[in-house]
Amino acid sequence: MQALLDVILPVFAVIGFGYVAVWRGWFSEGGVDGLMAFTQNFAIPALLFRAISTLDLGQNFDLALLVSFYAGSTTGFAVGLLGGRYLFGRDWEDAVAIGFACLFANSLMLGLAMTERAYGTDALQSNYAIVAIHSPFCYGLGITAMEIARARGTPARALPAKVARAMFRNALVIGILLGFAVNLSGAPVPQILNDAVDMLVRAAIPCALFGMGGVLYRYRPDGDFRIIAYVCAVSLILHPSVTWMMGTLYKLPTEAFRSAILTAAMAPGINAYVFANMYGRARRVAASSILLATALSIGTIWVWLYLLP
Repeated sequence: MQALLDVILPVFAVIGFGYVAVWRGWFSEGGVDGLMAFTQNFAIPALLFRAISTLDLGQNFDLALLVSFYAGSTTGFAVGLLGGRYLFGRDWEDAVAIGFACLFANSLMLGLAMTERAYGTDALQSNYAIVAIHSPFCYGLGITAMEIARARGTPARALPAKVARAMFRNALVIGILLGFAVNLSGAPVPQILNDAVDMLVRAAIPCALFGMGGVLYRYRPDGDFRIIAYVCAVSLILHPSVTWMMGTLYKLPTEAFRSAILTAAMAPGINAYVFANMYGRARRVAASSILLATALSIGTIWVWLYLLP
């Protein structure tokens, strides 16, 4: 019960404030769009830049940690893709978007917030290692699969360029790459720029959580309940279960194990809808899955926290 009160409910309270504010008309949908544009294109990329530029790459980029987490992600994508195609009869392009919803856990808005609330700021180093390659990995896999599904005669040699163009227009990927550039080069960052980035970083998570509440109000569930429930089950149960199994197999240290499981246990992130909207595929399923899984995760995160060492 203490974990529910101290860790989970404060995070979801901020999401709830955003939901109620838009529902009651106190905050416009245009305001939500602006807030999400600010967080996704500026504040969160600044957070990722700061985290990666100061991260001890040798100590925190543990291959066993990354394999454990991304084995769960990839399993979720495959199960979502094949389930969308063969269980629910969607075409391949819809199935890729459904697989992406099962792949892209909310590692930033919820994963960082939950881990920090549960175990403190010092516990976030493994989270940042996961987040550092999260967008490149997930978008790389999703875009590649979608472009293959859409190819229909397009020469295979054209696919790498299409995937690269889509990825390097993503602000999160740009923030991560700039962080790596500073970290690996050792180039000093001017103090004025450091202070400005720190101000953006402090705004990133609370603004993102509030804006997420507004987005969830906009895309309330409407039909497709069986497939939405399927996405929720894959995201909230299968993904962390596979990560738990792999983390146990690799004997991850307790801190890394906690970060991997908690991040894997998060509901689909808003990027699941961004991806679906980018291709105009399974948008209602993606948006509704985010909303329902986010609500259900209040209970499932509590269970995972109880089970974690």
